[in-house]
Formats: sequence, C-alpha cells, structure tokens
Amino acid sequence: MLKRVFVAPDPGRTRLRFAGRAVLGIGLAAVVCGLAGLALVGTVIGGLAALLALFTVTDTTVRGQAVTTALLPAVGLPVLAAAAVLHDVPVVRDLTFLALTGAGVYARRWGPRGHSLGVFAFMTFFMAQFLRATPDRLPELYAAVVLSLLTTSAVRFGLWCYEAQLPPAPVPAPPAGGGLARITTRQAVQVTAGAGFALVVGQLVSGQRWYWAVGATWWVFVNTTSRGETLVRGFRRVLGTVIGIGLGVLIAVPLHAAALPSAALLAACVFGIFYSAAVSYTWMMLCVTLLAELLYGLLGVLSPGLLALRLAETGVGALGAALAVLFVLPVTTHAVTHDWIRRALRCVHACTAEAAARLAGSADADPARRIAELELLLGRVRMSVAPLVHPLNPMLGRKRRARQVLALLDDCARETRGLVAVAADPEASHDARLATACWRVEAAVEALTGGGDHVTSTSQAPETEPALAHLHGLERALAQLATPLRTPPGSPLVGA
Repeated sequence: MLKRVFVAPDPGRTRLRFAGRAVLGIGLAAVVCGLAGLALVGTVIGGLAALLALFTVTDTTVRGQAVTTALLPAVGLPVLAAAAVLHDVPVVRDLTFLALTGAGVYARRWGPRGHSLGVFAFMTFFMAQFLRATPDRLPELYAAVVLSLLTTSAVRFGLWCYEAQLPPAPVPAPPAGGGLARITTRQAVQVTAGAGFALVVGQLVSGQRWYWAVGATWWVFVNTTSRGETLVRGFRRVLGTVIGIGLGVLIAVPLHAAALPSAALLAACVFGIFYSAAVSYTWMMLCVTLLAELLYGLLGVLSPGLLALRLAETGVGALGAALAVLFVLPVTTHAVTHDWIRRALRCVHACTAEAAARLAGSADADPARRIAELELLLGRVRMSVAPLVHPLNPMLGRKRRARQVLALLDDCARETRGLVAVAADPEASHDARLATACWRVEAAVEALTGGGDHVTSTSQAPETEPALAHLHGLERALAQLATPLRTPPGSPLVGA
C-alpha cells in the first residue's frame, strides 16, 4: 500500500503540489481563526471547511473554481443553521440529514460544481453533529467558515495558483435520459436507503456518535458509479479505518492533546489525505481516521472506547452502503468500465496528437496537460475494474483478463509519457515518419473505441529515434488490447 502511494506516477508533481498547498491553506485558515479570537470549536470547523474547499472544488478552470468556492457559503451556512436549530429535534434532524444525503449525490448530475456543493452541504451538517452545534454558537461558526474560505481562496487563487491548465478529477458523467435511467438518480436513491439503514442502526450502537455511520455510507458513494466499485470502496474504508485506529492507539491517545505535536501530526495527516487520494483510498482513510482522532484529542474526548465505537459505526455505514447497492436499483460495472476505458484511450490519442504537434514546432501544443488528464482517467479505470481484480473475487478467468487490460493500459501510459518527455526536449527534431505513426495510433484507438476494423501493429524492427520508439510501443500495446476488449458479450470484462 505504501509503495502504491509513493511510487505512483505524479506528472508535473500535481499530487505533491495539491498536498503541499492543502497544508499551507488549511494551516493558515486555522491560524486566522485563532487570531480572530475564535474558540477551539470555531477553529476546528474553520479548518474542516478549508479542507473541504481545497479538496472538493475541481472545476476545469481557475475561474470556475473561484465561482464554486464563492458559492460554498450559500449552501453551507443555511445547512449549518438548520443543523443547529434542529439539534434538539431528533426526528426532524434525522429526516433533514437523509434528504441532504440524497440531494448531495443527486447534485452530481450537474458536474464538478454540483458535486462540490453537494459534498459541502452534506459535510456541513455532519460537522455540526461532530461539534454539537447549537443556535448560540452560530455567529462564531459562521465567522469560522467565512474566514477559512477567504483564507483558502487567497492561497488557492493568489499565493499558490498552479491549476490554470490542469484538468479536474473526473466525475462520472450521467448517461442520457431521465428518471431512473440516470445513474445519479439511482445513486441518490441508493445512498438515501443506505444512509437510512446506517442512521437507525448507528443510533442503536451509539446515541451520540451515530452520524459516523451515516458519514461512512455517504463517503463510500462519493466518486463511485457501479455496484462493484462501491463494494470495494466500502471494504477499503473499513480497512483504512482499522489501520488508522491502530495508529491512533499508538500515537494519538498517548499525546494527551499536546498542542504542538498534535498540530504537526494534523499537518502530516492533511498532507497524506491530499497526496494519497488519487491513488489509494485505504491510505487516505487511514489519514482521515488519524486526523479525526487528533481532533477529538484536542477537544478532550479521545479514548480507546471512542476508537472502538468509531470502528463499529464505520462498519455499520459500510454495511448500509453494501446492502443499498446490492438490492436497491443496482448499477452493474460492465458498461461503466468500458466507458472509462474508451475515455482513457481517446486521451491517449489526444496526448499523441499534441506531442506530435509539439515535435512539429507548434508552440500552442501542450501534451503535459493531456498526460495529467490521462493519469486521472486511468485512476478511474482502476477503480472501476477493482472489483474484478480483488483478491476475494472467485472469477479467475475474468480476473486474468482484467489484469491484462490494466497492464496494457499502463504500457500505453508509459509509452505516452515517454513520447511527451521527448516532445518537451527543445532539441528534439521532427521526423516525417511521426505523422504516419500517429495516424496508425489514431486508427487503432478508433478501432478499439468505435468498433471499426482492427488495425494491427506494423512496427517490427527496433526503432532508434526516441519519439518513434515510443509510438511503435504504443501501437503494439493498442493492438494487444483488442483481444480482451473485444470479448463476446456473454463474458464481459467486468460483470459484477
């Protein structure tokens, strides 16, 4: 697990910058809240609001990110007020929470902005339960949220703005049509049902920390689409929580809420959450769990019993999510997986075309931006195929074929990265054979994604020209992908 986090490709050091800026932005937000005279509870909710703003806002452009960030208080502050007012009205509070749960997932139909606003609304209600917000605390909590968002905006759009040409994390696009044919609608129903189960059982487990179970169900559904993805994500959430609780017993409990060591570890947890999010959900959940334990330590309520309760509530939430995706409007993985593979292959072609244009002397071509997009798409392919390659999956034939597809896609990515690196060399010269090789790559991608006639690789002898060598390697990988991707429908790549 550690190797996957620290050895995974990081084109343009995007994940490193993402994590570094998060530590700076969230740290400054906490400092500003403290300097403004807010109590510890206000500083905590300010830091969490800053974390959400930096983590969930993924619009394509900086302008779009700024607009979404500006809209966060418009959804967060009313939700915070509702949670505080309903604190002592449990039935209405619970029904409101369930409604927000479904609405937050349904909002994904409007793309990255809807996704961000839905997550922020849900988590604001969750944080109010976490901090036991009451109406008398609202002015302080409002001030904390606003100050934190202003501080993180100053960091993100001023002090450390690197995203002008970077793609957002892919959010599953809903299919055409309406009603229950739309994945976001089906998932909204699923998450509401799963959260309802988690809420009822979670309250039986603990009348005070029941919201942990609802939160676990919610986060299992975030950035997943199919039944298989959700089940694997639930397993990884529980695994990350177990490991995080073990570390908490060894690290967080003995600290006894010491301020400086806790602050240093909180910064490390924030870095870990942001750095690992794109490559390991288990590792991210480990960091989230340890961060929560440190916050509870600062609030003076951390104990081994509380850690055991968190594990139990997480298990309840994961079980609620599993039952929902299995029995409530299930979404199979076959079509979803092939859609992500098609998008990744088309991105391979776009990378190739941009690299060829750069080698031909075009100053406007930017293959590095496409490479970053390709890494994100390949991450979504791996997530979608994860149910089939999971060690507990008994379908050995499909597991072998899925691993073959992943290996060949990794070969494509490696050759594409090499081609882009050659294109970035200002001394690299254009070879007339590049155009022909790029055409063959385009034809191979069209054959794989559009159902056209299969194009075999024509490269035989080793190529000494670096750009051509990478293009020929890419041709071979695409040619080999045809067999597993064109398997008859009776035995799909992923049939969960």
